[in-house]
Amino acid sequence: MPTRDSRSPGERGHMFARLVTELLAPWVIVLVLPLVVAGQAAAGFGSTLLWGMVVALTSSVLPMGVVVWGSRTGRWDGHHVRDRRGRLVPFTALIVLSLLGLALLIAGDAPEKLIALDISMIISLFVTGTITVFWKISMHTAVAAGAVTVLALLYGPALLWGALVTLAVAWSRVAVRDHTLAQVTIGALTGTVVGGGSFALLLGGNTAL
Repeated sequence: MPTRDSRSPGERGHMFARLVTELLAPWVIVLVLPLVVAGQAAAGFGSTLLWGMVVALTSSVLPMGVVVWGSRTGRWDGHHVRDRRGRLVPFTALIVLSLLGLALLIAGDAPEKLIALDISMIISLFVTGTITVFWKISMHTAVAAGAVTVLALLYGPALLWGALVTLAVAWSRVAVRDHTLAQVTIGALTGTVVGGGSFALLLGGNTAL
């Protein structure tokens, strides 16, 4: 006999918001985005996988490993590092590893679009990292909005519907009480203008928009 769900609508909403937060976390988006960009930029499956994985590993997997290690050893408050004062080490590790990935891309003569993506992500990191020193900007919405803008630039304006994904991320971060409306809004604007804008400038107008 089925049991009745005793959780309140508010509790179920919070659980759904937490699910969205985890599924669309920055490390997940950054894991997938380079492979999508490489799929358009590289010639052949092997090249796509190779260059996409270089960026995914150095900008997502390895930095997330540092974050998980730090959260498990009590160096910061969980894998989302909610307290901005604990973000210095994770940000530094992410920037160093991303620069290593960029060096590998340049040395290996990787596709221009993938190099542009890596540079734009590093620029975004410097900007959001600087803001984080003084104010808790939302990295979730910054990464989501930047990714949507990059994909729209590469594949056309239809992908601007991906902005709904950014809205979902913004809602989830406020719903779980990790950020305020102002923090997710500024995060989204930063991702769009800094991340997407620098990507467009690096490609020199060679985009679908």
